[in-house]
Amino acid sequence: MNQRPHIPRATYRLQLNGDFTFAQAEAIVPYLSTLGISHCYVSPCLKARPGSMHGYDIVDHNSLNPEIGSPEDFDRLVTALHEHGMGLILDIVPNHMGVMGSDNAWWLDVLENGEASVYAGFFDIDWHPLKEELQGKVLVPVLHDHYGAVLESGELKLMFNSSRGEFDIWYRENRFPIDPKEYPRVLQPCGPGVTELLGEQNPDQLEFQSLITAFGHLPGKQETSRDRSAERNRDKEIHKRRLAELCARSPEITSCIQRAVDSINGNPADPASFEELHELIKAQAFRLANWRVAADDINYRRFFDTNDLAGLRMEDENVFQATHRLVLSLVAEGKVDGLRLDHPDGLYDPAQYFERLNRSIAAATGDSGNGPNGNGPSQDSQYEGSQHKGSEYVVIEKILTGSERLPAEWAVCGTTGYDFANLVNGLFVDSAAAMRLERIYRNFLNDKIDAPDLGYRCRKLIIRVALASELNVLANRLTHIALSKRRTCDFTLNSLRDALTEVVASFPVYRTYLSPSGISENDTRSIRLAVASAKWRSPAADTSIFDFIGEVLLTRIAEGQDPAYRNAVTSFAMKFQQFTSPVMAK
Repeated sequence: MNQRPHIPRATYRLQLNGDFTFAQAEAIVPYLSTLGISHCYVSPCLKARPGSMHGYDIVDHNSLNPEIGSPEDFDRLVTALHEHGMGLILDIVPNHMGVMGSDNAWWLDVLENGEASVYAGFFDIDWHPLKEELQGKVLVPVLHDHYGAVLESGELKLMFNSSRGEFDIWYRENRFPIDPKEYPRVLQPCGPGVTELLGEQNPDQLEFQSLITAFGHLPGKQETSRDRSAERNRDKEIHKRRLAELCARSPEITSCIQRAVDSINGNPADPASFEELHELIKAQAFRLANWRVAADDINYRRFFDTNDLAGLRMEDENVFQATHRLVLSLVAEGKVDGLRLDHPDGLYDPAQYFERLNRSIAAATGDSGNGPNGNGPSQDSQYEGSQHKGSEYVVIEKILTGSERLPAEWAVCGTTGYDFANLVNGLFVDSAAAMRLERIYRNFLNDKIDAPDLGYRCRKLIIRVALASELNVLANRLTHIALSKRRTCDFTLNSLRDALTEVVASFPVYRTYLSPSGISENDTRSIRLAVASAKWRSPAADTSIFDFIGEVLLTRIAEGQDPAYRNAVTSFAMKFQQFTSPVMAK
């Protein structure tokens, strides 16, 4: 077996999916070896949405995608690579997960249990937005038409799974679990019929009545105390198992429940018959809505404006551990030699994530974490001004604009090379033709194009039509900060939203990287430039609102203030950073 290099000499990208599997990748390893390839760089291969062609819509971080192959197929690919002295670089997705559908257990648990869910803190959800109707709820913009029209067409169906003792609302392929505390809405009307069929003292009838009471006494879905949340999550599963066992031995009770479900589902010929189903849906931790509503009202962070990719709170140690368990085990077993991190600019604190990842890799491999050989950073690990501080090859999908440089303190080997590819492509561009091409373009448009102004107007357009809901979340947070001090309490929600729009539209880079430990000079410069540009464009006579936003983004307004105010300001500034990057990218 040949010794494989730690730092790639040449990589070959393999796009894995149901049409190109681990086995098919294994078959071409000898050919890739003859090309001089040192590492295969594979697309995400953790379990993704069924039929996914790209793998970035992961629904389970702790299993391989069965459409690509089994763990044994993966091991055979790794063995083939090692026999040819080659390694494997794995593309991973720390920023988001695939939601909707019926296959993400974490997301389904959040829909069922709301803030009381074990996974409520895994997703970046604003549980207390401005809209009263969304308090303690997740907006789910999945319907093809307005909610009322879809409801009265009969496309929202209450279903009972007797083998699991569970109720769900189904819309096409999307499952929405019902809050177990609301099960009595369905079960209670069955009581008289069950008693009539089985008799008052029948053990199954008594068990049925006991379950109605038990479900109704569960702690609520907005329960956030650890003990009460644990009680709910424990007891609801016990009650479901009891209900499933009861239905298994009593077909009479199962039939009664199914008749109640059929009645609740209503009749499209009678719109009034859907009132009971509507009230049941209103009582849930989710609010079903037309997909177009997302732009204005969505209250979970997305990957750009993709509704079925929900942002993860990777800054939480528990979320990191839960999502990296399998990947770290593959690294520890020597099956994965490097990682490519997708969209790190979506993370709350990228630097913290890189450090945590490298510590975890070092712990998993027993490495000191001081470089590829455990003897300090190597020359091979320097790239784009950054010096790798970990024990594995880690690169990030980071777009650098203009003179922007990768922060030297980040514990990564470098970027995936978009900037380098741009430079190489420049070799094939005749720069002498630039003026002629620009003249043709101007003549075609019959207008003069000012590129910076065009960029500004495009960013404002994206904020207005695609990412307005994310802006609303930021404006809401900033309003609370402003109201807490007498010198800023006159800044209204609308004025703050408008001013934020101007600052974001004027931003010169993808994002800044302020953290609780401080802010760099480059980031300070970018914020000041954006604020100054926004003030210059503003027609308002009083531009002090921009000064306020600038002081918040630099966190200087929080100096010497109480801890709650400092935390609110720092949190806002870091959330703001997660917003500018998708606006710039789009």
